[in-house]
Amino acid sequence: MISVDVRGRKVPALGFGTWRLSGATCVCMVETALRLGYRHIDTAQVYGNEAEVGRAVAQSSLKRADIFITTKVSQTSLRAAQVRSSFAQSLDRLQTPYVDLLLIHWPDERVALAETLGAMRELKAAGKTKAIGVSNFPVRLMEQAVAIAGDEIACNQVEYHLMLSQAPVLDFARRYGIAVTAYCPLARGRLMGHKVVEQVARKHGKTVSQVGLRWLVEQEGVLAIPKTSSEQHARENIAIFDFALDAEDHRLLDALPGASRVVSPSFAPRWDG
Repeated sequence: MISVDVRGRKVPALGFGTWRLSGATCVCMVETALRLGYRHIDTAQVYGNEAEVGRAVAQSSLKRADIFITTKVSQTSLRAAQVRSSFAQSLDRLQTPYVDLLLIHWPDERVALAETLGAMRELKAAGKTKAIGVSNFPVRLMEQAVAIAGDEIACNQVEYHLMLSQAPVLDFARRYGIAVTAYCPLARGRLMGHKVVEQVARKHGKTVSQVGLRWLVEQEGVLAIPKTSSEQHARENIAIFDFALDAEDHRLLDALPGASRVVSPSFAPRWDG
């Protein structure tokens, strides 16, 4: 497993996403992921599955310290008092005294960023989260976050895959030592049938999905959190550490990312580019 340095902590570059997983399926898939070797689990308040994630972690034979758990504060809970109360509920649902990373899920510019980050910094100082960060932040908002919290901003989680360039976000993040976590790392199946990606996959005897994930985790400071409700796909996704992309692969793949965005709700901020 490749690791990424997140403010001095080694974090598995490949995590397991839980968006749209619920109930028994969520418990089963998180348990399966942990059994397969995943040690980085991503959830969020709005996913409605923190309790299921917590149950799966509690039922595993692993030590809590061996699992990196990320959750996110809902866009509707960004006032300081809401951050504190909603996060207390998150910890109860997750059955843990702390999370490893707490993110703002989506920005809401009607709420002062300093207020939200101030509450999150208090939670970090109290040991209730090991690190804090943001999600879905373009560069102009990342600049604001860094101006407020400096090097306490550990991560920005954004949509990133072979069809979407995040060059401005990546450049800024690397300049300030901020990790970037790629959600929708497989573009929700849009890599399938892509001639160039399939060519590279055939060369290595791998699947298109495995090439897409390997391309991400080979990048400096980049993590990826693919989601699946299939054990077969979970196995496939983690089987990317027995090969590497060469210079020719990168020449072909690095030229692909454009502006094909999968996630852009009406409340999204103005994206870079």
